[in-house]
Amino acid sequence: MSERLPDGFEARLRRLEDERDIARMMASYGPLVDGGDADGVAALWATDGVYDIDELFLAGQERIGAMVRSAAHQGWIRRGCAHVVGPPHITVDGDEAVAVCHSLMVVHEEGRYVVRRATANHWCLRRMDAGPGWEVVTRTNRVLDGRPESPALLARGAHGEPAAG
Repeated sequence: MSERLPDGFEARLRRLEDERDIARMMASYGPLVDGGDADGVAALWATDGVYDIDELFLAGQERIGAMVRSAAHQGWIRRGCAHVVGPPHITVDGDEAVAVCHSLMVVHEEGRYVVRRATANHWCLRRMDAGPGWEVVTRTNRVLDGRPESPALLARGAHGEPAAG
C-alpha cells in the first residue's frame, strides 16, 4: 500500500533543501577566502557574477579569483584574518533567491583580534544550470558605518527584494 504525502510536502521539502544548500554555500565563503582558495571562492559566483564591495567592484569569476590572489589579500591571510558570515535570511522563489546577512572581517593586530569591518551583505542567487546547487549572481556589501544605504540593503534583503530599487 502506497502512503500518500501531505499536499505541498514535496514543495516545502524542496524549499528547505534549497535554503540549506544556499546557507552552506554562503558559509563556505569565509573558510575559502581565508584559506586563500581563489578558485573555490570564484566558483561560488556565476561566470558573469558580480561582487560589489564598497570600494571594489569585481565583475566575473576571473576578477573575483584575482582579488583572493592579490598581494593585499594574501597579506591579510599571512597576518591572520577571519571573514565571518552570519546566519542568512533566505527567500527562495523558484530558481532564484535573495539572501541577506551580516559579515565581520576580524584581523590579528599586535597580539589581539580586532573587528576591521562590519558589513551588510545582500546576495542574489540562482539555481545552477549544470548540476545541483546555487551560484551567486550579485553580492553587494556595504559597511555598517552609519550610512543609510547599509541598513536599507539589509531591509530589502529581509523582504526578499533586490539590492537596488
